Amino acid sequence: MGPQDFANAIETAVVVTINVHIPYEGDIAGTDLTVPFDQLREQITALPTARSTPLAVYCRSGRMSRIAASTLAELGYHDVVELAGGMQAWQQSGRPVVFR
Repeated sequence: MGPQDFANAIETAVVVTINVHIPYEGDIAGTDLTVPFDQLREQITALPTARSTPLAVYCRSGRMSRIAASTLAELGYHDVVELAGGMQAWQQSGRPVVFR
């Protein structure tokens, strides 16, 4: 989904927003978790236990979040959205990226 739809989705309190990009290059404000896209299986205990929990994933350009969304589906999560174009598209739409 594009930046506007993603922004609308993550405003909902029940959505868990996950940055899956490695190496760290910033976050979208309100990010709940940072789990590298290639470690989702190994770090499953960091994820919500309820597979019905809505998840929103993003990375820097969109490649890693596509992989993450597929992995999350394989792990049984069925309400997963991803930010098309990643943080680059987010910034191009005039939205900020924050650094911890």
